[in-house]
Amino acid sequence: MTKQKADISTLKTLLLTGGSSGIGMATADYFAQQGWTVYEMSRHGEDRSGVVHLTGDVTIPEDCHRVVNEVIRLSGHIDVLISNAGMGIAGAAEFAPVADVHRQMEVNFYGASNIIQAAIPYMRSRQQGRILIVSSLAATFSIPFQAYYSASKAALNALAMSLRNELAPHNIGVACLMPGDVHTAFTASRLKTAAGTDVYPHMQSSLATMERDELHGQSAQGIARRLYGMATTHWLRAYYYVGAVYHIFALLSKLLPTSLIYSIVRRMY
Repeated sequence: MTKQKADISTLKTLLLTGGSSGIGMATADYFAQQGWTVYEMSRHGEDRSGVVHLTGDVTIPEDCHRVVNEVIRLSGHIDVLISNAGMGIAGAAEFAPVADVHRQMEVNFYGASNIIQAAIPYMRSRQQGRILIVSSLAATFSIPFQAYYSASKAALNALAMSLRNELAPHNIGVACLMPGDVHTAFTASRLKTAAGTDVYPHMQSSLATMERDELHGQSAQGIARRLYGMATTHWLRAYYYVGAVYHIFALLSKLLPTSLIYSIVRRMY
């Protein structure tokens, strides 16, 4: 994939989903501190210094169009869209409640699709913009007992790379950020099911390892700074990571046999 260039001097209005907590809140606040006009869309939130809250649910297309239209009314344009809203489920894939599986995809994948579809026409009309998607290293290294979360993030990567080529003629850049372990409230809010513990006796220890790694993971502020760098770089790459360790993981995923990679992941979890 080639890098995509933009005139960063004109990129000053941000719309971000899932900006009421965690990575989204840190990112919205960081952009505001850099002098950007920032709008955050979430189901629960409120205005704060430099950040305008717009209530909406990314799983509802009408909400996404309403919020985008409101940003256009207030600011006239959207320079950068960050699709960040997400949730996670964990447990044995075999026993995952169907409703939870559907919710996982509705928020992480369809939610991103909804807000992106709403924003593209305005970016295309100006022949300018950037769409940044918060994915996960789990898109590349699927995590045991987080099968559906991993699948939702892999779907986001595929969507982003198709959009990257489709929108390039309209000068709209698209990229994914794939964080590793991040210390946020996301860990505590993850939906977990213990069903199947008798069949998968190591499931609980695997999930405990994952949660421990997250609690000792990167800060949301570090992720925010990386997203800001992606928004303002002249040349936008397709994939971004945060931290040397995760860059090494990404490199290994390209160099090592898939069977060896998943043998390593299995030992980790």
